[in-house]
Amino acid sequence: MMKIRTRQELDQKQREYLKSLQNQKKQILVCGGTGCVAGGSLKIFAKLNEIMLEKGINCVVKLEKEPEHDSVGIKKSGCHGFCEKGPLLRIEPGGILYTKVKVEDCEEIVEKTIIGNEIVERLVYHDPNGTAYPKQDDIPFYKKQTRIALEHCGKINAESIVEYIAEGGYQAVAKALFDMTPEEIIEEITESSLRGRGGGGFPTGRKWASVLKQTEEEKYVVCNGDEGDPGAFMDRSMMEGDPHKVIEGMIIAGIATKAHHGYIYVRAEYPLAVERLSIAISKATARGLLGKNILNSGFDFDIKISQGAGAFVCGEGSALTTSIEGNRGMPRVKPPRTVEHGLFNKPTVLNNVETFCNVPPIINKGAKWYKQYGPENNHGTKAFALTGNVVNTGLIEVPMGTKLREVIFDIGGGVKDGEFKGVQIGGPSGGCLCISATENHLDLNMDFDSLKKVGAMIGSGGLVVMNDHNCMVEVARFFMQFTQNESCGKCVPCREGTKRMLELLTDITEGRGTLEHISMLEELADTISNTALCGLGKTAASPVVSTLKYFRDEYIAHVVDHKCPAGQCKALVNLVIDPDKCRGCTKCARMCPVNAITGEIKKPHTIDTQKCIKCGTCMDGCKFGAISYE
Repeated sequence: MMKIRTRQELDQKQREYLKSLQNQKKQILVCGGTGCVAGGSLKIFAKLNEIMLEKGINCVVKLEKEPEHDSVGIKKSGCHGFCEKGPLLRIEPGGILYTKVKVEDCEEIVEKTIIGNEIVERLVYHDPNGTAYPKQDDIPFYKKQTRIALEHCGKINAESIVEYIAEGGYQAVAKALFDMTPEEIIEEITESSLRGRGGGGFPTGRKWASVLKQTEEEKYVVCNGDEGDPGAFMDRSMMEGDPHKVIEGMIIAGIATKAHHGYIYVRAEYPLAVERLSIAISKATARGLLGKNILNSGFDFDIKISQGAGAFVCGEGSALTTSIEGNRGMPRVKPPRTVEHGLFNKPTVLNNVETFCNVPPIINKGAKWYKQYGPENNHGTKAFALTGNVVNTGLIEVPMGTKLREVIFDIGGGVKDGEFKGVQIGGPSGGCLCISATENHLDLNMDFDSLKKVGAMIGSGGLVVMNDHNCMVEVARFFMQFTQNESCGKCVPCREGTKRMLELLTDITEGRGTLEHISMLEELADTISNTALCGLGKTAASPVVSTLKYFRDEYIAHVVDHKCPAGQCKALVNLVIDPDKCRGCTKCARMCPVNAITGEIKKPHTIDTQKCIKCGTCMDGCKFGAISYE
């Protein structure tokens, strides 16, 4: 692989590679993100390749040199985002998107679309009204998105440095090396108002400036790819789908702060991300874009991957750097901060994956361009993992300040299997927002400052939508159990306090709660938040605090009436049979494992609540919908 030794050579290679891409009469991008891979996309990729070879089609899997004009490029891209409809397949030119593709569809795709230039109607997205959307950009899920960090995900070969360079890759590094001083780079990042996308929202430029002014010769740039929030997969998708962009952002941070060594900390549960990052680092080094004397500038920068064991606490800066050093991941008292004494006790820039992915476009296009998105002090875009009771689950990116209503109903397609009740935002450290007679958070702007005002946080970007069948007390208990399990145990407030809170919440959901339990929860939440050592402990009580604030009536119903309004806490509900709906088919009686259901054939049956174990088997088996929780 030929090295790119100068900026002029990089420009030349970009032109050559772009011409190579444009010479392909068709490009087939098979989603190679984790979700679609799990759905069989790699088998689809192999089958398409096999069929085209059988039909004598000039098929290019790996773009290395200029192909002939009649070639068809087939590649594994990163995540397309529309996870609900995977496996996904995009065809260029035209931006055609096929959804829920199966191996048996490959023959028709090749015959009709690749050879015949026709669209396979049944494979394109159809909305609930039956309207077909052949082009990806026209689909409502994509139409209101603005992709900056996710710009290349789903649009280029995730394992190809050639395609990344063709799309302008590493031009921001060249600009930072030859056209800007470290101070000017930091000034541009500061002017853009880029804030850390890992959860805290700390100004990136200010952090980099703090590292630059340190007098130590040895400094580090660390990328946090740990991403431990339940339901979050934004950083994973960026590392899988656009690894070179992560690397480029880290190199620029190194230039800006005069650091020469980088580490990417990735949880071992992300094997595909580790593989794609490893390939990208290897190729960037081989091309001379990483390592010694980058583009003959005299600047050196290398990157290593460190795999974490999946501890949630290692998302905290000092715990993460301690883990990279080979020690148990536990936070330390601050100050000193990571910018002064971080990895190996040296000044360290620590940002998450999404933050670094925003850096190259800011350097290339300028702070003024970036600030056209989002409200004051909250500029740019934010990626979210949209999951839960929503029609269109997936990975999205929208301008900061976008209303929650737009995200759930316009992009997400609305609430599934019920009415909207709330949304858990920001992972275990975030809060639960609701819609009620007094608080309508659907019209809330999704940005750092707006969410902070209502007791929530963006966090890394997990967004779990909940319908009216969700019990908010149980939701709080679930997140408290997660946090308690993930507590490193170093400080007493987090180690013991979360355990006590979990016990109180368990009592409430199992029918042993009293009003005193609620008072104790509030007292413990206040104590833990004010005395815990690290960010995990300080925000551990957020789901409880927010649900008590916005869904207090549910807590009262649990402890006073001993009822679960949502019918989810089994100890507080009874299964009953509606005599008007029951047909007396006896199926429920035959299915009941404890013989709690009695009745005559063709007459309404009844459930003995003393015998009933509330397993729900009868309810699942009743085709008349006569059984429900009361």
